[in-house]
Amino acid sequence: MSAEARVRELPFWKGPIDLVPLKGGVSNASFTVQDSTGKYVARVGADYPFHHVFREAEVITSQAAFEAGLSPEVVYTAPGIMVVRFIEARTYTEADVRAHPDECLDMVIRCHLEMGKRISGQANIFWVFHVLRDYAHTIKAAKHRHVPDIPRWMAEVERLEKAQVPLPIIFGHHDLLPTNFMDDGTRLWLIDWEYGGFGTAMFDLANIASNNQLTEKAECEMLEDYFERPPDEALLRSFYAMKTASALREAVWGMVSEIHLAAPGVDYVAYAREYLTRYERMLADYNSKFGLT
Repeated sequence: MSAEARVRELPFWKGPIDLVPLKGGVSNASFTVQDSTGKYVARVGADYPFHHVFREAEVITSQAAFEAGLSPEVVYTAPGIMVVRFIEARTYTEADVRAHPDECLDMVIRCHLEMGKRISGQANIFWVFHVLRDYAHTIKAAKHRHVPDIPRWMAEVERLEKAQVPLPIIFGHHDLLPTNFMDDGTRLWLIDWEYGGFGTAMFDLANIASNNQLTEKAECEMLEDYFERPPDEALLRSFYAMKTASALREAVWGMVSEIHLAAPGVDYVAYAREYLTRYERMLADYNSKFGLT
């Protein structure tokens, strides 16, 4: 049964429905649905063990995000389907994130402060260096064309991981693409919690910088605002190492998605290529700042 047919048959709807597919999803199918009670967004997606994505955990996290005032309300769930209240809002672009860094950082801080105490059941853990190593196994098993690059990437993963400084454990979003910020004209919303889990703050900070191409000045201001002190060399090194790892994760995510997924209209090869370019640029910047050790 198609994703659209599954949504149409949900017992949640009251009366006739008007269903419209949403564009832009790179791993799930989403629809706006209007019935006699209001307007909603229905999201359809299977478990993706190759991406460490499990829908039961996503539902729990999405419900916690609503309770924390970060995301729209989850009103109905079924295996592989989640329905949330529709919000009339504009999806951010990278330029929007760069234009409103303080507001976006505020959402991240609220996530780190509020989400962990609202999560129930089995908790996810997110450590990008483990994710990258696991992706490397997937690429090797599939005999993907990038197999020859794996030893070089894994050597860099080892080096970037060693640059991390100890930080408290928080609950992070871990997928701070611009499209996961939405502006309704009054406030921001943070959506799509597939990768939500416990980790350290450094990945979310590096991820928002990597995915939205923040300036170096904006990055330093973000770190100072978050940690409430100017970043020292160890913190900066950790941040730029994590930023480089974040770009590589996004690139290899595209490769693994190419192997396992087929979302209509999504060019996973181009996605991976874009982030590989960012990764190489960030790695060169990291090396110029901190050397090759």
